Amino acid sequence: MNTLIGLLIIAVGSFGQSSSYVPINKVKDWSWESFWLTQGIFAWLVFPFLGALLAVPEGSSLGQILSVDSSATFKAMFFGVLWGVGGLTFGLSMRYLGVALGQSIALGTCASLGTIIPAIMGGENLFQGKGLVLLIGVCITLAGIAVIGYAGSLRSKNMSEEDRKKAIKDFALTKGLLVALLSGVMSACFNLGLEAGKPMMVPGMKDLFMTLPATLMVTCGGFITNAIYCLFQNAKNKTFGDYGKTSLYANNILFCALAGLLWYSQFFGLSMGKSFLEPGSVMMAFSWSILMSLNVIFSNVWGIILKEWKGVSKTTVRVLLIGLAVLIFSLVYPNL
Repeated sequence: MNTLIGLLIIAVGSFGQSSSYVPINKVKDWSWESFWLTQGIFAWLVFPFLGALLAVPEGSSLGQILSVDSSATFKAMFFGVLWGVGGLTFGLSMRYLGVALGQSIALGTCASLGTIIPAIMGGENLFQGKGLVLLIGVCITLAGIAVIGYAGSLRSKNMSEEDRKKAIKDFALTKGLLVALLSGVMSACFNLGLEAGKPMMVPGMKDLFMTLPATLMVTCGGFITNAIYCLFQNAKNKTFGDYGKTSLYANNILFCALAGLLWYSQFFGLSMGKSFLEPGSVMMAFSWSILMSLNVIFSNVWGIILKEWKGVSKTTVRVLLIGLAVLIFSLVYPNL
């Protein structure tokens, strides 16, 4: 029962993340870089800080937790800087491939590397026992995502150029695939940052929030990377004027904050959900891949809602549904 509760909580957070790109359509007259930086302030600074405060034991402070092991804090932030490259290109993959296909490829790569690398670093043997179950589970996840990726390629072939541009304004398959793969590789560093930040889990913390201080340090590192790039783009494209459009503040900041909150909900949910999983179990080790798989599933649901799959053949729809079914199976496989 505890495992089911944990999975449901992670699923709720995942649904929030997969919905975080919907508010983009409500942001008015801002360039991409201006929106991305503004929502990043909420997603990577404001809400992670508030979340980390929930983890502080009575009689302690967040500063004391972050300074328990300065090496761990630095490593978590460093991995966050690397993850920031993934987060930045993740947004671009949505721009070039759409919500469904972009998230599928990026998150698939992220799921596999983010699960396997910590297991290897922890001395896990991937060819026997728990390690083998973990490896098979990741392979099932990748298989499901590969099928969804194939559905995306079928969609590209079946749609006219006019339909592609209508569904996804800046659609570019080759460029999008390369960006999505880079995003997935670098995004896996987020889980490496959480692993590096384990010394921040001090006695007295509530189990529900134990990973949130490490999450804060990873997202701070990611914010640095994204802020540098966005400000550079503001200068290059002469879009600093976006921030001076005060008449748009009420609308744009509201939807940027909503996007940031929805995005952060995945890691808030991951922290809470993991507290219901048995420590050291396969499900615990597989939790990162579970989160990414759920993100892919929900992102494709949004892709359907946003009519990104409109006009495709029945064969393409069947391939998509098979891929989603394989992903759903990957969620329960480790617990069978």
